[in-house]
Amino acid sequence: MYSFFVKIPKWAQRLQKKQVWSIPTSKKEIYLTFDDGPTPEITEWVLNELNKYDAKATFFCIGKNILQHPTILEKILSENHRIGNLTQNHIKGWGTDNTIYLNDILKAETVLNKHNIKSTRKLFRPPYGKINNSQLKKVISNGYSVIMWDVLSADFDMSISGEQCLNNVLVNAKKGSVIVFHDSKKASKNLKYTLPKVLEHFKKEGYIFKPIT
Repeated sequence: MYSFFVKIPKWAQRLQKKQVWSIPTSKKEIYLTFDDGPTPEITEWVLNELNKYDAKATFFCIGKNILQHPTILEKILSENHRIGNLTQNHIKGWGTDNTIYLNDILKAETVLNKHNIKSTRKLFRPPYGKINNSQLKKVISNGYSVIMWDVLSADFDMSISGEQCLNNVLVNAKKGSVIVFHDSKKASKNLKYTLPKVLEHFKKEGYIFKPIT
């Protein structure tokens, strides 16, 4: 149920201490994350916007999308952003057999490994934020850090305006926040309105945008 909150309540975060919700820091640092890519044109637009502000981010990619658009993934990597695993087929953990779910994660990992993605910390985000406790334990035992968020832009929600999407971020983000956007066709309208304004606002406030390492 946590995935429906724009800002994840502290009580919810305490219940799931094994997941990363934000990055403890006293510095003006924000962690932008993008789910559901790589997507032609949209992911490339995101990269161009990030470059304007010398911003680095973390992209949680779907394995099947990487197979369709490998050159976009290579572009993300060449610009020194981080890559995370969002499963092969964007399936939610709740209601999915554990073996099927974990195999889907491993399929995406195989795709990522073909691109020689090397890091000391493997990153995983459960699609929709929905993962049960037994799945969570298994993912962690496979060496993953499970990255959630404390601010959801809700750019994917077609019932809200770009202004509302922007407000979701500006009101709730703080030092160390992990913010979720989506580089997908569905989210593109709200994303294209919101992301440049978020980058401009926090840059003026003295923040830097870092990848999750």
